[in-house]
Amino acid sequence: MTEPESAPAPGYVVLAAYRPPEELFTRQLRSIQAQTLSDFRCVIVADGGADDVRAMMRQAVGDDERFEIAGFDERVGFYENFERGLAQVPVDAPWVALSDQDDEWMPDKLAVLVPALDHAALVSGQARVVTYPDGVVVAASTHRRSVSAPALVLENQFSGALCVFRGSLLQTALPFPRYHGSAQVHDHWLALCAAVTGGLDVVDRVVQDYVQHSSNVLGEADAARLGWRQTLRRRRDAARAETDARGLRAVARSLYAVNAGWAEAMVDTVAARVDDERALRLAAAFGLHRRRGRTLRTVVAAARRGEISLRTAVVHLVGRTAWTLTGGRRP
Repeated sequence: MTEPESAPAPGYVVLAAYRPPEELFTRQLRSIQAQTLSDFRCVIVADGGADDVRAMMRQAVGDDERFEIAGFDERVGFYENFERGLAQVPVDAPWVALSDQDDEWMPDKLAVLVPALDHAALVSGQARVVTYPDGVVVAASTHRRSVSAPALVLENQFSGALCVFRGSLLQTALPFPRYHGSAQVHDHWLALCAAVTGGLDVVDRVVQDYVQHSSNVLGEADAARLGWRQTLRRRRDAARAETDARGLRAVARSLYAVNAGWAEAMVDTVAARVDDERALRLAAAFGLHRRRGRTLRTVVAAARRGEISLRTAVVHLVGRTAWTLTGGRRP
């Protein structure tokens, strides 16, 4: 007598939570609960305050056994909190989706994105940008697009909340690289790992509302409108908060840290983990021991193809030079 076939492993939704606004959190959890692709587990990673988050979860989804809390007393911030959540995902999970605590998914989000993983390691959808609480549609779409790996290093196109990726990607992505300050971003890192392994894709379909409210650090709509002056001011303020740098040195420090320095950390880490020519080429262009001529050619080529903005190209090329000239060292 043959043994019965075991049921396929479920996918996983990893939601990072920190003092979630109850109304938005409830709406988001219920939108996940209502997914038409229903074979999943949702791990809610509480960055402190696990009891409060658990109570809100139960109020929102009742005794739905697909939802669970992974609570931690130590607050580590969203980057390491997502890492802690992904560490809870079993090695045989076929797919993983990331979730913010305050958006709202369309019922068929997972049903649309998961099948696209047949031809890419990480897939993104689009989002509609909506304000809260008035519900004004700021943008009908986020217009995410798939770009080459070098362009992705320079300018991230993949927001974690919009993405689904193969569970096998975690073998490369975990643990996350450690980098000084706030420049480290989980979705940028995951997208880069996918770019040099199984590839990236964007499904041009709105799969959720991206909710903008007063607690957003930098909203989707606001980021797109920042000019040079606002960009430099934000860079300066970030450097002042994280170092003792002031004036031009602070601007130089931050220009380097949020672009060239973070790029170094990512490409050097992935090149050490992935035996692939694509990873080695990225390290040669953007790593700590990069070749300056290749860096210049790669950045200029991406700008000419329209894959990155002129601002991104200038920030990357100027950042490390300016910081070095003002006496900086790699963080």
